Amino acid sequence: MRSTRYSVDKPRRSVLLTVLTGLVLIYSLVPLVWLLINSSKTQSDLFSSFGLWFSGDFALFTNIADTVTYDDGIFVRWFLNTVMYVVAGAGGATFLAVLGGYALAKFDFPGKKAVFAVVIGAVAVPGTALAVPTFLMFSEIGLTNTPWAVIIPTLISPFGLYLMWTFASQAIPTELLESARMDGAGEFRTFFQICLPLLGPGVVTVLLFTMVATWNNYFLPLIMLRNPDWYPLTLGLNTWNGQASTAGGDAIFNLVITGSLLTILPLVAAFLLLQRFWQSGLSAGAVKE
Repeated sequence: MRSTRYSVDKPRRSVLLTVLTGLVLIYSLVPLVWLLINSSKTQSDLFSSFGLWFSGDFALFTNIADTVTYDDGIFVRWFLNTVMYVVAGAGGATFLAVLGGYALAKFDFPGKKAVFAVVIGAVAVPGTALAVPTFLMFSEIGLTNTPWAVIIPTLISPFGLYLMWTFASQAIPTELLESARMDGAGEFRTFFQICLPLLGPGVVTVLLFTMVATWNNYFLPLIMLRNPDWYPLTLGLNTWNGQASTAGGDAIFNLVITGSLLTILPLVAAFLLLQRFWQSGLSAGAVKE
């Protein structure tokens, strides 16, 4: 009796690709490691010890306490402002992108190709190019130096709309919608009870993109806000950094570093918690059945 041997092709390994991937990984992790290490140092150790190694005194928790209590706890106010901008702006942008993407993917109407061209064109326009015109428009209606000046512009996400458009066209079979309508389900019931669960990975992906963009938003609040009480974390930490760069102001440099560490922790947690949904959302439509 002859035994049949099956040969399994092993994946090829590229030494050059492995080295390049390792370099990119090091390039990405070194700033985070530097931030974590220096957040644990006292003010005097920041300038007297090696930046990529711990000092004798572990002052991380002391620095955190000083950061959240400095200047009457303004850091906590900036953190809450950022959360508000993310919940209202990124959450609203995701909701509108889901509704618009679903409608563009599953409904036919006059001018649909024109809408597609506008969306693609809007994706290609950087947000910084629209910041000054947006400021002039908001100043005319008296909304500058208010939270609405940051929330309203972030409600529109052309990339999120395009992503939901392409995802909905693949994730929701047209036959499923026809069956729901034949059974007497209205459009709202069909969307919220049948289609929305199928759009889960795409919704999480868009939410993650818009959340990161809103959390790291700097230029728009810079030109819209003058009152520090409405600053997000990015603008507030830049204010501290400016103070630390002045003569005699370096006494708060450890607060700038610790505040930067506290700023990125929510984003890291969001990526870790939503990673599997994010990956499935990006890969949707890659394989055609």
